[in-house]
This record gives sequence, C-alpha cells and structure tokens, in this order.
Amino acid sequence: MDDISGLIARIKQYHPKSDDDLIARAYAFGSEMHQGQYRHSGEPYITHPLAVAHILAGQQLDDATIVTALLHDTVEDTRASHDDIARKFSTEIAELVDGVTKLTKLQLNSNETKQAENFRKLFMAMSRDMRVILVKLADRLHNMRTIKSMRPEGQMRKARETMDIYAPLAGRMGMQWMREELEDLSFGVLNPEGRNSIIRRFITLQRESGDVIDKITSDIRAELDRIGLDGEVHGRAKKPFSIWRKMEEKKIGFSRLSDIYGFRVIVADEAACYAVLGAIHQRWRAVPGRFKDYISQPKSNGYRSIHTTVSGRDGKRVEVQIRTRQMHEVAESGVAAHWSYRDGERAVNPFAVDPAGWIATLNEQFDSAEDHDEFLEAVKLEMYQDQVFCFTPQGEVVKLPKGATPLDFAYAIHTRIGDACVGAKVDHVRVPLWTRLRNGQSVEILTAEGQRPQSTWMDIVATGRAKTAIRKSLRAADRDKFIRLGNELARVAFDAAGKRLTNKALGTAARLLNIPDSDELLARLGSAELQARRVIEVLFPELVLVKGDEIEAGAAIVGLEGDQAFARAQCCQPVPGERIVGITSRGKGVTIHAIDCPTLIDFEDRPDRWVDLHWHSGTHPAVHTVTFELTLTNDAGVLGRICTLIGSQKANISDLVFCDKKPDFYRVQIDIDLRSVEHMHAVRLSLESDADVATITRVRNPDRKP
Repeated sequence: MDDISGLIARIKQYHPKSDDDLIARAYAFGSEMHQGQYRHSGEPYITHPLAVAHILAGQQLDDATIVTALLHDTVEDTRASHDDIARKFSTEIAELVDGVTKLTKLQLNSNETKQAENFRKLFMAMSRDMRVILVKLADRLHNMRTIKSMRPEGQMRKARETMDIYAPLAGRMGMQWMREELEDLSFGVLNPEGRNSIIRRFITLQRESGDVIDKITSDIRAELDRIGLDGEVHGRAKKPFSIWRKMEEKKIGFSRLSDIYGFRVIVADEAACYAVLGAIHQRWRAVPGRFKDYISQPKSNGYRSIHTTVSGRDGKRVEVQIRTRQMHEVAESGVAAHWSYRDGERAVNPFAVDPAGWIATLNEQFDSAEDHDEFLEAVKLEMYQDQVFCFTPQGEVVKLPKGATPLDFAYAIHTRIGDACVGAKVDHVRVPLWTRLRNGQSVEILTAEGQRPQSTWMDIVATGRAKTAIRKSLRAADRDKFIRLGNELARVAFDAAGKRLTNKALGTAARLLNIPDSDELLARLGSAELQARRVIEVLFPELVLVKGDEIEAGAAIVGLEGDQAFARAQCCQPVPGERIVGITSRGKGVTIHAIDCPTLIDFEDRPDRWVDLHWHSGTHPAVHTVTFELTLTNDAGVLGRICTLIGSQKANISDLVFCDKKPDFYRVQIDIDLRSVEHMHAVRLSLESDADVATITRVRNPDRKP
C-alpha cells in the first residue's frame, strides 16, 4: 500500500473525514485488474490512474471522484464490469466510471458529422454529472505529460485533439491553469522548434535584464505595505504557447511583444481588491484599453478578478490580476470548485457556479441547432469564445463573445428582437450592424414590424445562437420555394433513373438519410444542401453500380501505367470525346486536363510531367460533371422546365447554385453529370433552344483546384 499512502495523505490535508478504506480498496482493485499491463513508457499501468487521482486531489475533489480516477480504465481495459464496480463500491462510482469509459471511446477529431454527434454525447455526459469530464480532463493531462513515450504519429494525433478540444473545454470550465498546461504540452509536440525558440529568447532576456519577476514582485509588495494591506503576490512568465499565439495574432516578433509577464495579487476582500488597483495605478501608468473588471461582471463559469496592464519597471508591460482567496479558488478550479472540500466539509464558495445551471445554459443554444454543422459551429463558438460585456438601455448586462456585433446583441435578448432588427445605437450613436462591440458599451436595438433576417446577416454575426436563428428564419421564408424546386429536381433525377417519384419513396429516402420528413428532404434538395443523386443512391443502390455494357469509371483513360491513379482536373472538367493530356503529380497520380486548358501553360517548361492519354472508346457512364452558367428569365416555372429539359436528355443535376438574382433575370450555375462530349452538346442544344434561356456558357475556371 506504499503507492497509495501519499495520495491518502494528500486527501487528508483538505478532507480529514475522507474514507481511507474506500480509496485503498479502489487502488487495490485497480492494481489487481491492471496486473500485467504496462504503459508505453514501460511503467506498470496502475501508475497512470494513480497520477490522475493525484491531479484531482490537487483540486480538492470528493472521494467518489478520486475513486473514479483510480478505476476509470478498469471497465474498458480489464475484465472488470459495471456490476463489479457497483457491487464493490457504489452505484454512483459505477455510473461515473461508465461515463468516463464512454467518453474515452469518442473520437472527437473525426469527420465533422461524426464529430458533431460525439460532441452531443460529450455534453450529454456533462449534463448528467460533470465530474465525468473532470476525470477525463485529468486523464488527458497525465497522458500529455507522458506523451513522449508514444509513437510520433500517435503523439501528433493526441496533441492536435488536445489543442482543439480538451484545452478549450478546460478553459470554458474555468480551469485556466489546466488549459495553459494542455496547450503548452500540445505545442511542444506540434511545433517543438517554435516552443524552443520562445524558451531560448526567455533565457536571453533573463540574462540581459536579470530576474524581472522578483524585482516587480518586490515592487508590488512595497505598494501593499505602503497602503497597509496584507496579501500574496505571485509572478510568472507566461507559457510559451501563450506568447507564440500572441505573436501570431499580432504579427510581431518576440522583441516587440509586451506583457510577457503576469502577476497575481490575492487579498482578503473585494474592497481590498479595488484599493490594490488604485495603488498600482498610482505607482505605474495604466495601459489604455487593457482593464477588465470581472468582479462586477463575472464570467459565466464563475470567474471573478480584476485585470489591468501597466507599464512597470523599465517600461516593461506587465499584467496584474487582483482577486480574493475565494475568487482565486474558483479561478484555479473553475466549475470543479462546486465539489471542493475543506476541513472535511464541502467548501461553500459563494463564487462557485452551480454546474447544473451552467451546463443547462451551455446546452440551451446547442439544442436549437437543427443539423450537425450548426451544432458543431455552436459548440466551437461557445468553447473558444472570449467574452465582452455590454448593457441594454435599462442597464442589464448581456454577455457576448469577442467580435460580436449589435445583431448578436439583439438575438441574445430575444430571437424576435433579432429577426426584427433594422439598426442599432452604441453609446447613443447610430452604427452599422457589422460594428464590433467592446466591453462596457451601451447598445440599443432598433426594430421595425415586417422586417425579416437577410442572408448577408450570416457574415455579420459571431454567435451560434444568432446564426442558428437566422438560418431558421431564412429557411422558413424560402421553404415553400425550395420545396417546389426540390420536387422538380427529385422528379428529374427519378426520371433519369427510370423510376417513378412517389410520396412513399420520398418518405423512405428521408428516413434513410435521417431527415425529419419528405418536405424537409425536398427543401434541402431545393436549397442545394442535398444532392438529388444522393437520394437515388440510398433508394436504389444497384443503380450506382456501373452497368455491364458501360466502361467502368476507373478504366476510362488509356495510356496510364498499371493501376496508376488519376483524377479529372476541376479547372477544365474534360469529358470523354475531348482531347486530353495528363500531368503527373508526386503522390497524387495523374491529373487529366483538356488539351486547351489554360492551366497547362504553367507546365510548359516541365515536359517530363506530361503524359499522352486518350479516352477509352465505348459508352461511358454519366459521371463526368460539367458546370454550366445560365441566365434565365425570372418567371414562374422556368427553372422547373430547365430541370425537366436536362432530365429528358438522361442527364443528372448534381448541384445548383444561384449566383445573381434581378427582378427580370437571374443567373444560376448547374453541375450536370454527362457521358461524353456528344451528350454535353445535346444537353446544351436543348437548353439553348428554350426561349427563357438568355445565355448559356460552360464554366472553365483556371483558378479552381486541379
């Protein structure tokens, strides 16, 4: 039991009434289950859950969380089961272990659709019991501290996931120390040279100017003595990643970077916080625009502190944070402070946020997202945001992310206010709706009856709540139009496939594609969010297979070596029957260009990369996409008739985009899947013959990626 004695002693320091026997039994059970298992470093596996438990003990967490840390890998990696944990310990601990196990299986850096679903599961786990996330974060922190024993490719994957997901999550939960350490450990893997260069500059700076931290710490303590206040003063250099990020954001070198040192003053009460602030501003000149009062306007995760930046000793900018001891505990532990113990009792910290209320607020905007993309966008906007605080004319505070606009402010008040917004006044002055708001500004929203959201608003707003509300309103306004257009696109696609369009078929397709109903499916078809080809694929997968009398798409080109990979260039979109040439690319196979493609000029001095090729003779499948731009009369039924004409030529529309819309005409770009150059001419001729088609051109864009 020597390995567990240090952990128990540490817990006893803040929780004398802790259940020693429970923790010892958990360690013994974990050791037995992990017997014979070793980490990449060669250490016995039990050293990992023990280290995770130590991290959580440092946050003064309760026994159940500590025991969960000791057992968090037993269900996943050993023969232990959920019932074993419940029987030997408790149902509460078994549920916590089960929650951590499920989180471990989530691939948060996977493709976006799967990532969004996994994020939903993550936030669902948080809503059940946030201690699950605390254990998972501690687990990830220890894994990052010992990451050098992993293979390089594993290090990169885990570091990227940590930087993208776990570090921002720790910050959003108020555990800033953990966020900074996770970021810096990831930075050391993803950009070791960048991190080393920052450290080298620090060493040089310290050699040139001496120990700046000790000097400025002494200066601040002298100011506290002058005004007769007791307090703790701590100083530190900011983490290498924090400095690197600031250099990247401001596009400046290390020598021009200011406030690379941070200092913290911890005093007895709020009045002392403001007294210290006054003393510091009397001694040193405050930097304009670098003052934030999070005591009067706390962050949503409970964070309270005064931040100010001053020109300190020798003109060096330093950031000073001023807070009370209770504020400091929340600043260090964030939402975890809700479970902290002191002297054997649950610590009652007036600044600790109730996790149930916090996660409910966090989930509110996510629940309104209607699809994966919207949910993922809302999650990332929420997790990565830095807040600003603005006021309504009545003096109520509205919290918004950095970069928010008056439109975001309007939607934060109520969706109805946002939808009806026609203007805004900031500090009593009329401003454009794209104005970026700053801390402390007063915002008045001007509304008008009959106003509706505009598509351009999507580029103005910064919050997930506003983006979701605007999309919903735009979708509702255009829904009938999109349903009619989607029905026409679906009919053309079904005709081209030789199938009959029925309500039952649409309902089945909606179910297979996880879309609420057939109307929503048609609306997404009409708004180009869904391709008609995808509907055909899920209903009639046999039609996707190449027919026996057609040339397989993979064998369409003659002149390639063996199984050499090839792809059609998107800049010219060659089709069978056109003269072609291949351009070799290292690691990418051969790119097929039309012989008159302007992009080929870039390869005139590289004849070694040219390959003489031609299309296989015979019938090709209609899988070669060509983009046409049409100018059409803006009249009822025109677009539907155009889609019918394309379908009558046995061609499939794979995408449709509106480019420009005027009262009399509008332009659209249509992607059409074709068999050959003859097929293309037939489709084009039928479209040119229509009286409502003013112009038709084939889009060949040299700026497109080959």
